[in-house]
Amino acid sequence: MSDEVESGFVRVRLDLSYDGKDFSGWAKQTSRRTVQGEIEDALRTVTRSSRTYDLTVAGRTDAGVHARGQVAHVDLPAEVWAEHEEKLLRRMAGRMPQDVRIWRAAEAPAGFNARFSALWRRYAYRVADRPGGVDPLLRGHVLWHDRPLDIDAMNEAAAPMVGEQDFAAYCKKREGATTIRTLQKLNWVRDEASGVMTATVQADAFCHNMVRALIGAALFVGDGRRPAGWPAEVLAARVRDPGVHVVRPHGLTLEEVAYPADELLAARAVEARNVRTLPGGGCC
Repeated sequence: MSDEVESGFVRVRLDLSYDGKDFSGWAKQTSRRTVQGEIEDALRTVTRSSRTYDLTVAGRTDAGVHARGQVAHVDLPAEVWAEHEEKLLRRMAGRMPQDVRIWRAAEAPAGFNARFSALWRRYAYRVADRPGGVDPLLRGHVLWHDRPLDIDAMNEAAAPMVGEQDFAAYCKKREGATTIRTLQKLNWVRDEASGVMTATVQADAFCHNMVRALIGAALFVGDGRRPAGWPAEVLAARVRDPGVHVVRPHGLTLEEVAYPADELLAARAVEARNVRTLPGGGCC
C-alpha cells in the first residue's frame, strides 16, 4: 500500500481532542453518533463540498473513550485546501459540537500517515478508590473502584508486561490481525491531593480492548483479589481469560501520539504494516 497522495490533493494533518461520553467511538456508523462522522460532516459543510473526505486516524477509540492528543489526516483537493486553509479551524469550530475540537490543521510532510507512521500511542487511565467516591467534577473521566488499591502491588504486576509480547490474552481477537505488540510503559502513580491514581500505558500500537483489559487485571491485583504474578501468568497463556475484567471506557484518555522525523515517516509506515512474529511462535 502506498502512502503517496493522489495528484492534485494535499494531505492535511489534524490534531484534535474530544470527550467520548456521547460518542459511539471514533469510526463512523450509519445510525450512531461518532467522532469521525461529526468531523467529516463538518468538513464537507464548511468546504461546501459535494463529497465526503474520509479521515484516517492514529487510534480508533472505542465508545466512551476520550482523547486529548488524537491525530488524523485527510486528503483534500489542492484548490479546496488553498481556499479554506487560513480559516478552516475557526469555521470547523463554529460547525462542530463542543465535545470535539480540532486544534491544528496543517499540510503534512511527505510520507505522513496518521495511523501507520506513528511510533507510539500513550493512554492514561484514571481511577479513584476513596470510600466516598469520585469528585463530581471528575466523574466523567475517572473510574471509582470501591475497594482500597495497593499501588505498589499494581506496579509490581505491571513490570513483566512491558516489552514485545503476544497480548492475545488481553485482546478481543480480530480475524487476520496480530496481537503482538511492544508495550513500552505501564506504570501507576497516585496523586495524594486528589486520591486519583493514573496508569500510563504506552505502546507502538494496541489491539481491541487491550488497555482496558490490562487495567482490569491490575485492579484485581491492587484490591487483593489476585496475586501480583497473575497478570503475567494470564499473558503467558496467550488465550483470552474470562477472569480478566475489561473496565469501563470513561476512565481512559488517549493523551499523545508520537511520530518520527519527517524523513523517516514513509519508512515507519512500511515497517508498521509488517506482520510481526515472536521467536518460536506464530504471528498472532
